[in-house]
Amino acid sequence: MENTSPSANDLILKSLKEKSSVKQDVFYLSKARFSEFKKILAEFANLVSKEASKIDERLKVVFTDKGEYEAQLQVAGDVLVFHLHTNVFLFDSDHSLWKTSYLKDDASRGYCGIIHVYNFLSDSFKYNRLGDLGYLVARVFVNRENHFMVQGKRQLGFLYNDFINSQFSPEQMKAVVESIVLYTIDFDLFTPPYDLIKEVSLMEIKELSDTLQMKTGKRLGFKFQADSDDF
Repeated sequence: MENTSPSANDLILKSLKEKSSVKQDVFYLSKARFSEFKKILAEFANLVSKEASKIDERLKVVFTDKGEYEAQLQVAGDVLVFHLHTNVFLFDSDHSLWKTSYLKDDASRGYCGIIHVYNFLSDSFKYNRLGDLGYLVARVFVNRENHFMVQGKRQLGFLYNDFINSQFSPEQMKAVVESIVLYTIDFDLFTPPYDLIKEVSLMEIKELSDTLQMKTGKRLGFKFQADSDDF
């Protein structure tokens, strides 16, 4: 009897078509959208910088393009690092989106590129404090149909969660940037617990005197999850 079952090569080619090609589509679209996103960041910095300098010339709003996969936006005492991951990810099997017809009709729509947004203190870069902490404040998911959603803290967690209907347009990019900056400005530097810094070695104090390298972060000593507005 002739064997009609698919060969290993057939299965491999099928997987390449159904997964690998889709991932390539997602990656290149995400890369293109990130390039557009950086233009929005540059426009935002240019506009807000002019107005901020009228309030106080010490207030710096500066965009820095760090290449194809990274950009930085300094807003006064903060630096936001925007990083496009070079890999493509699939929503986990427990995600509520799998219960929607949008993903049930086409599972490939669940593959996304991700832009991570981290918040650092600008002094961490200024004084090259390599031990300082940054915090993930948002991550943006984009699929091959240009649908997007944002996971994040506070308003970022519910303003941009309509993955089924939302397109990652320049208008939406601008709104996302504004929301991230508003959250960042409201995200204050907390004093670390006394017991965390009550002892210091001679080497550490010398480093502090020489390069101001005492580890710092907006929530150093506190669990970020304690903000009560988790991802």
